[in-house]
Amino acid sequence: MSTPGKLYIVSTPIGNLGDITQRALETLREVDLIMAEDTRHTKQLLNHFSITNRLKSLHDHNEKEQAQSIVTLLNEGNNIALVSDAGTPLISDPGYGLVNVCREEGMDVHPVPGACAAIAALSCSGLPTDQFRFDGFIPAKSAARKAYFESLTTIEYTVVAYESTHRLLDSLKDFSEVFGDERTIVLSKEITKRFETFFTGNAKEILAWIDEEPERKKGEIVLMFKGEKQATDAISSQVLQLASQLCEHMPAKKAAAICADHFPVKKNLVYKALLEIKQSD
Repeated sequence: MSTPGKLYIVSTPIGNLGDITQRALETLREVDLIMAEDTRHTKQLLNHFSITNRLKSLHDHNEKEQAQSIVTLLNEGNNIALVSDAGTPLISDPGYGLVNVCREEGMDVHPVPGACAAIAALSCSGLPTDQFRFDGFIPAKSAARKAYFESLTTIEYTVVAYESTHRLLDSLKDFSEVFGDERTIVLSKEITKRFETFFTGNAKEILAWIDEEPERKKGEIVLMFKGEKQATDAISSQVLQLASQLCEHMPAKKAAAICADHFPVKKNLVYKALLEIKQSD
């Protein structure tokens, strides 16, 4: 009986081909098969480094059916590499279903670390990195998007998310509707590429920046939202009492905004306090 092979999760460059690691190149040369999100895209990468190897597609639409056949190949002793179009597989890219099945079957799965747009952007953002959360792609529909942004109201750490070019303006407008000028965003685009850009400001400032030159909205985009340190005990009992009374007649968010209009306190702070009170009831 042959010794089972290994599955390697191989990170590839997100723009600059010079960012590929020596270990990634060795792995892609030596495995028996490379599973790729888009074989045409990966073929270009392999050709650049003069790698000739078998390619097979694994993407969102065929991952479930491919997973078991890959397990069979591994059991037969084949070593297999999984790559996505760019960056680290599984991070807002296909591969979770395959890795999950392989782990359940007791197969060896090994990372070959490398580029990741979220981490690369965060490291240069100037935002706190001691605690952060990666949320993948921001919801596509406006209602879900606003609900998502409202969920960030009480977040005290940095949040990293991806956004597509054609939804960027709508996302920034929805963010502005929820936060106004209160929360800092760092927009990063085209990481490691020729037109790599970072811009820091609130949503309105970023919208104005894009309006000056509409081409600025194009590219691979990472948005990072600054958390806001908050303390419930900074709110006076008078403000809490008014906010609680208002909540009997309107949503907590609106009650918090009214309190912020009448007292020297941030609405996000009041909103968080109201949520804490509700959870403790």
